[in-house]
Amino acid sequence: MNKGIIFAIFAAVLFGVSTPFAKLLVGEIPPVMLAGLLYGGSGLGLLLWMGLRKAWRRDEAIAHLTRKDISWLAGAVVTGGIAAPVLLMFGITMIPASDASLLLNLEGVLTALLAWFVFKENFDRRIFFGMLFIILAGALLSWQESQLAGIPWGGLLVVAACLCWGIDNNLTRKVSASDPLQIAAIKGSVAGIVNISIALIMGTAFPKISIIAQAAGVGLLGYGISLVLFVLALRNLGTARTGAYFSVAPFFGAAVSLLLLHENPTLLFWVAGGLMGAGIWLHLTENHEHEHSHEAMEHEHSHVHDEHHQHEHNFAWDGTEPHIHPHKHAPLTHRHAHYPDIHHRHKHA
Repeated sequence: MNKGIIFAIFAAVLFGVSTPFAKLLVGEIPPVMLAGLLYGGSGLGLLLWMGLRKAWRRDEAIAHLTRKDISWLAGAVVTGGIAAPVLLMFGITMIPASDASLLLNLEGVLTALLAWFVFKENFDRRIFFGMLFIILAGALLSWQESQLAGIPWGGLLVVAACLCWGIDNNLTRKVSASDPLQIAAIKGSVAGIVNISIALIMGTAFPKISIIAQAAGVGLLGYGISLVLFVLALRNLGTARTGAYFSVAPFFGAAVSLLLLHENPTLLFWVAGGLMGAGIWLHLTENHEHEHSHEAMEHEHSHVHDEHHQHEHNFAWDGTEPHIHPHKHAPLTHRHAHYPDIHHRHKHA
């Protein structure tokens, strides 16, 4: 199994189970402050991790962000680190956490649609029909809410959050060859500071230390470490397929919601869950193989000398792998199963 799939699934698990815990906390903390504490806890925890890594000298084979990455990362921070969590926190105050968890599946759909039609990533019929099942499931949940509460504002806010995260995911892919820990730490820190500042300007006071600690812990796991794994998945799978595998997140969130919050699922909830399960199965069973050509390129990232990395070194190399240095890829044509990772972003006939 491609290691990117493992990264994506574990990222999904951590993010999925964070939703019902955030639902519990939103009763104790106003939404904007909660969004700030979630991301602030994420950023602080990851910055401490980076400090320990540097002290242990384990960051020597890691490609750090460069100046050309700043604009992409800034866009990702604004959409995914500031706008999305605030929209989600307001949304989950209006609908059951289990429904919110399943609606979060739309993040993968919107991520893929943007990747396909805006950023021109390839896709096939299997992935397309899988996404259709997930869209239908999300529509069923929103329709159910509209029958109970008029205009489904809660569901619409969750969908808007998913759109922001979809934009964020596609922008983050542009920098995914760089250090995922650094990317997630910057996003969490900036988003935390901005959202907490907005909450304070709105007149919101800090909650008790115990509540802050709980929110920070949920943020570190569900937003921080989850994002680190997500960036690693982007590097290995591309944006749309990472979004597809990440679609399992709401199932873990919904399961925890039903157990933890004692919510009663409706028939439409189970129908929607079945449709989402079918869509994810189509994603998991996809296989992409054809003859393809690699154009000459030069970049920098941690690598081993596999079939895509057969290059000379202009420095004394002791044979340690993985290692990092600027390296060139010569033109290459071959055939094998692959994903649109950082080395397979080619056009398709």
